[in-house]
Amino acid sequence: MKIIDFRFRPNTKAIIDGIRNSAMFRASCEVIGFDKRKVQPLPEIVADLDKLGVEIGVITGRDAETTYGFPSNNPDVLEFCKTYPEKFVGFWGIDPHKKMAAVRETEHAVRDLKMKGIAIDPYLAHCPASDARFYPLYSKCCELNCPVFITMAPPPQVPGAIIEYADPRDADKVARDFPELVIIMSHGGYPFVMEAIYTCLRNANVYMDISEYERAPMVNLYVEAMNKMIPDKVVFASAHPFVELKDALEAYKDFDLAPGVREKIMYENAARILGI
Repeated sequence: MKIIDFRFRPNTKAIIDGIRNSAMFRASCEVIGFDKRKVQPLPEIVADLDKLGVEIGVITGRDAETTYGFPSNNPDVLEFCKTYPEKFVGFWGIDPHKKMAAVRETEHAVRDLKMKGIAIDPYLAHCPASDARFYPLYSKCCELNCPVFITMAPPPQVPGAIIEYADPRDADKVARDFPELVIIMSHGGYPFVMEAIYTCLRNANVYMDISEYERAPMVNLYVEAMNKMIPDKVVFASAHPFVELKDALEAYKDFDLAPGVREKIMYENAARILGI
């Protein structure tokens, strides 16, 4: 079966060190034992993806410089995509607090750097997805006809961030204000499971992945929704290296998915979003 991993970061030394030493995730890494993550050279990572049947990895950038004083990982995203353009697709991380500079950066990333879209993180920006500071970015994405990837779940022990910033109901507001904008909610909006499912159900332009929560309480509700309500609105994502890609694939093997649904989630829905 062909696979697109809609949230994959190569576990190079730069990426592992960047996550582990960041102001926002340092405490989280201690909680989840992130120091045990394996570091690999990029060619070896790509070879492993090929062995696992992953045709494309979507790499999302992150820019939380204003709130956490940590530089974005966008240069790494660009390097990965340039080095393996057939294997990686990039979404450029944008900091909404940079105002018009963020709008201009969005256009530069998509038009000039050939990024597929942008990635934002309301939880780390300390403002909900429906905050006015994001709206110029959404307008620019509509103009550029590119999707926006929104991180919608609260990692543990992140300083200054509150769970309210990751509420899928804010993505619902955005979807209503920007019906042309394709929105991908990452991490299933956990723990707002039903809110995330219904936001996808009632908005034609909203998708989600459930990365990091494949074995969490209430995952049965996600699986039921995949089968009965939103089979065309969920994409597979591993959140590697926070979660090992192999572990995420194993979790999906255990899901009791209806005939045809697994193929949609593992590849077809993501291919449609990416225009493949």
